[in-house]
Amino acid sequence: MYTENALLFPRQVIPSLRGLRGKEWDDLIERVFNLPECHEEHLAFMMMMIQLNGCVPCETDSYRAMRGCCSCAQQTIRRFKGTDEELLGLFQRALEDVRHFALKGSPIANLIQGNLIPINSF
Repeated sequence: MYTENALLFPRQVIPSLRGLRGKEWDDLIERVFNLPECHEEHLAFMMMMIQLNGCVPCETDSYRAMRGCCSCAQQTIRRFKGTDEELLGLFQRALEDVRHFALKGSPIANLIQGNLIPINSF
């Protein structure tokens, strides 16, 4: 009855989001999925998807959870009412939040900070 679910947005779902928006979205999916899990862009993408999907309050007996994280994420991206530029803007804001956190200095932030890349690199 229950499909595979995660506590928060699972990494393995990222490739299933290809082809749901335009070329820039697909380029982002490809780039993010091929990065290490602790890379700032990977973390920012995960955080953006957690916020868009509403993963935090999701419960294992909810309809969304029974359908699975993959179906939920695909539906969220398909139903996103904004433009692709707005969606990529959400990613940029999440990336800024991750970078801000990384500058605070904690063991987890140190992992992220080792992967910092210049903001103007895209």
